[in-house]
Amino acid sequence: MSAFPNTQPLFRSLAAQLRGRIAAGEWTPGDRLPPETALAGAHAVGVNTVRRALALLAAEGLVVRRQGAGTYVAARARRRIGVIVPSLDYYFPAVVAGVAEVAAAAGATLRVTSSAYDDAIEIRRIREAIADGCDGLLLTPTLHRADPSARLDLLRALPVPVVLMERLPTGAPPDDTLSAVCTDVVAGGYAAVRHLAAAGRRRIGFLGRRDTATSAAAWRGFQRGIDDLGLTDVADGTERRSSWDAPALAAYARRVRELALDAVVCLGDREAIALLPHLHGVGLSVPEDVALVSHDDEEAAHAPVPLTAVSPPKREIGRLAASTLLARLDGAGRPAPVRMLLQPEVRRRSSSRARSALGTPSVQPLAHLPTPS
Repeated sequence: MSAFPNTQPLFRSLAAQLRGRIAAGEWTPGDRLPPETALAGAHAVGVNTVRRALALLAAEGLVVRRQGAGTYVAARARRRIGVIVPSLDYYFPAVVAGVAEVAAAAGATLRVTSSAYDDAIEIRRIREAIADGCDGLLLTPTLHRADPSARLDLLRALPVPVVLMERLPTGAPPDDTLSAVCTDVVAGGYAAVRHLAAAGRRRIGFLGRRDTATSAAAWRGFQRGIDDLGLTDVADGTERRSSWDAPALAAYARRVRELALDAVVCLGDREAIALLPHLHGVGLSVPEDVALVSHDDEEAAHAPVPLTAVSPPKREIGRLAASTLLARLDGAGRPAPVRMLLQPEVRRRSSSRARSALGTPSVQPLAHLPTPS
């Protein structure tokens, strides 16, 4: 009696079992499978069923059948993937870890380099990866600092497939062939506002950057959250700069107090952490007077007041990008381009506790407070 259920032809069920044993490493590339008669006996099927199963695996390129010698697991060349990210110190290590996890499972090797957010270095890294024999690229391009159209044209023209990570080819035609796996940054900005509104905050400011790849999207999400949730639009409570130094942070802290803001969304962790002492300097406590939510969740948990943060699914971005590229490299034909947007989560910490859980705000009259240095 066959050991397989009757839900599909026996040879397909047998092929699935043999495929699984190969994937599990029971037989490795170059190994000879047991003789057909031995497989038939072990699985309680006929020899013809075994032959049909092996023919199916051979058509998939998983095994090689040699006349008079038997059936062998096909030797697959190890894929080499180039990974180019802007930084190997901040944000992207978790993305690369996700890539490495999938690559290791697939027997692929990685060539990981950083562009240091430099357009010229990025071009050089791409050329080096291709010269080094990489079969495909996982890339976070510097689209916000270069001509995006020219850079996207260059990537489409490369002789190897490319999957973008944490960058969407904005401005490209709807039928663009580039694949991308990204965090939905707009959703992150929106989720930050929703979280603060649920915590009883109604006058929410935004402290952000203008020169980052995510700045515009985070700002759009913030604005929509304010509108959709019917919160007070405090226009003067929003400021976006190319960089934030101590005097600018001190001035913003005074504005938070003057405008009676009860929360601020900061892009990103470092700006939020740097703002904390300036809020304290004007007599505002976090979260009693002002709640903070940062973006990135790289350093937020280790702040003097642990910060609630919008946390992108960095490792999963790497996993899905690597899987997408490997499918493109290993699949038959030309897989359709994909665009994946992954939702970030809001990781709740002390900096945004709900108003109901707090005592009376500690704000004192502004005239009695020293001017922050």
